[in-house]
Amino acid sequence: MKSAERKRSIIVGLFVLIGIIILLAGIFVIGGQQNRFGGAIKISAIFDNAAGLKKGGNVWFSGVKVGTIREVNFTPSSQVEIIMVINDESKEYIRKDAAAVISSEGFIGNKMIVIEGGSSDIPFIENGDQLRAKEGNDTEAMMATLQVNNENLVAITNDVKALSERVRRGEGTIGAFFTDSLMAENMKAMMVNLNQAAVNSRKVSENLAAFSAKLNTEGGLAGDLLTDTTVFASLKSSVAQLEDITQNANTLTENLNSASSQLNNNDNALGLLLNDEATAEQVKQTMDNLEASTEKLNRNMEALQHNFLFRGFFKKEAKRLEKEERDSIAASNAN
Repeated sequence: MKSAERKRSIIVGLFVLIGIIILLAGIFVIGGQQNRFGGAIKISAIFDNAAGLKKGGNVWFSGVKVGTIREVNFTPSSQVEIIMVINDESKEYIRKDAAAVISSEGFIGNKMIVIEGGSSDIPFIENGDQLRAKEGNDTEAMMATLQVNNENLVAITNDVKALSERVRRGEGTIGAFFTDSLMAENMKAMMVNLNQAAVNSRKVSENLAAFSAKLNTEGGLAGDLLTDTTVFASLKSSVAQLEDITQNANTLTENLNSASSQLNNNDNALGLLLNDEATAEQVKQTMDNLEASTEKLNRNMEALQHNFLFRGFFKKEAKRLEKEERDSIAASNAN
């Protein structure tokens, strides 16, 4: 009887001991996670919105857990002060200019703080330092934005559905294009014309390129006009001379017009002779009389040559003229 009670007591004692050991192990584990028993420093950060942060939340730096959230307190300005405990092993990697960002463990996980950044020339954090707060990606804001985007996507889908329905019924230009065979033929003809216009444009471009190449060819007239200053100066001089000739031609034309107007005027002798028939008849009669008088004078001169009184004079004159002709011939032969 006594041995049975003693055995029962031993078993109960073992269970109690195992329970105490498990309890102590749990306390040490939890305390180790929250830096209750190891060396640690306290730092803080002030946020406008805690976004669901709680005591005991994790603090991460470069993907490694470096501490926990010790307290979440309000400030007099209605902001939220987050006090964090950072273990001694990690404080030597975090700089004073690092930033604290509220994040989530997964898409919808617990809230935590992630420490980012820091310059290599800035000292490490110390107990009581305050990190600057940085706005992170709020899951609720992301969900709200996603909801708005979904609503916009639904509206766009409805619009596309309505548009496709109108196109299917042949409404509008696009609908008529897909359903009206005549419009399709017109579109096809227009595309052919556009292709032809493109071909013509290419030919024009090629012709322009060939023409410009000819202009740049040395020795050609166009090339000389564009590059040779001597040819250009000569052309400029020719143009100036042509302008002078044109001016002279204009002056000559004016003079001819003036002379023609004078010929048509009966106030001068030439105009009277050309325009007045009576005057022309008188001039003709005068010319006839002069011709008759000349003929009579020739007969009188011939009669004088045969008169004995003037015969010697005319012979001497004939000899003199003959001698002058011989002297002229001799001088020509000598030269």
